[in-house]
Amino acid sequence: MNEALLFALTIFVLAILVGFAVISKVPATLHTPLMSGANSIHGIILVGAMLIAANATEPLSQVLSLVAVAFATMNVVGGYVVTDRMLQMFRKKPVAPKPTEPSEG
Repeated sequence: MNEALLFALTIFVLAILVGFAVISKVPATLHTPLMSGANSIHGIILVGAMLIAANATEPLSQVLSLVAVAFATMNVVGGYVVTDRMLQMFRKKPVAPKPTEPSEG
């Protein structure tokens, strides 16, 4: 196995472990603000995927860049849908107006 590939794979596995450890300790009250911040990061990833797709020349790189753009788009849209649903939990429900009594007379 190539030494550079082994090094990159080691960094990737360590990043997964550190990410899991950090995210599992996030309290529920901070989850929504962190999701909004993550959505902006995923937007940057989407822009990067589109830039790579624009420079793709070989058929394999074009297909892979199309898949990257599709996954990044799904991630951004899904993140905003989840954040919106979480924020709906904190909205006050509309109160029905009290019925007025008929006036005598």
